[in-house]
Amino acid sequence: MVEQLTLGIIIAAALADSINPCVFGVLIFLLAYMVTVFKNKLKMLVAGLIYTAVVYVTYLVIGLGIFAFTQSTGIVKPFYWFAALVAVLAGFVEIKDYFWYGKWFSLQMVPGGAEKIKKISNAMKSMEVKHPLLSLGIAALLGFVVVLFEFPCTGAPYLAILALLSAGDYSSGVPLLLLYNLIFILPLFVIIGLVYFGCTSKALEKWRKEHRGLMRLGIGLFLLALGAYLIYTALHL
Repeated sequence: MVEQLTLGIIIAAALADSINPCVFGVLIFLLAYMVTVFKNKLKMLVAGLIYTAVVYVTYLVIGLGIFAFTQSTGIVKPFYWFAALVAVLAGFVEIKDYFWYGKWFSLQMVPGGAEKIKKISNAMKSMEVKHPLLSLGIAALLGFVVVLFEFPCTGAPYLAILALLSAGDYSSGVPLLLLYNLIFILPLFVIIGLVYFGCTSKALEKWRKEHRGLMRLGIGLFLLALGAYLIYTALHL
């Protein structure tokens, strides 16, 4: 498994997962909201870091759960084929969005997710007025909820890596999952840092909209290649 699953694949998949416009869009919205909620920039930074930490833990727990389930049930090969199909289909959808963004079917968060995130964000604003310390707890809740709502939009690379990891033993796979999730959250640190040092959410959102097509294309091409690799390895299991 270690020979098949190189660090290059881990890093590339994690980066493809992390630059998804879904991830950027939600984080930019939340940071714009946090800037208005937390008048103190340091507290905004702390809230952003708490959010990111919870994203890391939640995404990691999901991965560990899927990893343990595939190994304990012995469904490694069926999971390979399932992950390969998801990667290929998601790749075609992402490439479609480069040419016809938002038309027909697109990968997006759970229906109604955006509205629920806004409601929780409003609760954070209310809590900051009444119980300032507890508002940081709302930031943690947002990290947990956002991961669950975004998974349909961002999960294809993660499933592919989990399928590849499932061919090996649990103990050697866990450090690779830790690395994957660390790389996944690195762009979140960058965006939080940019906002903290004065970059406006409007500028970041403008950049995201200008480059989301290219991001979708890059992710799509990578997912097709990853799906093909999964199929190849599944045939040789």
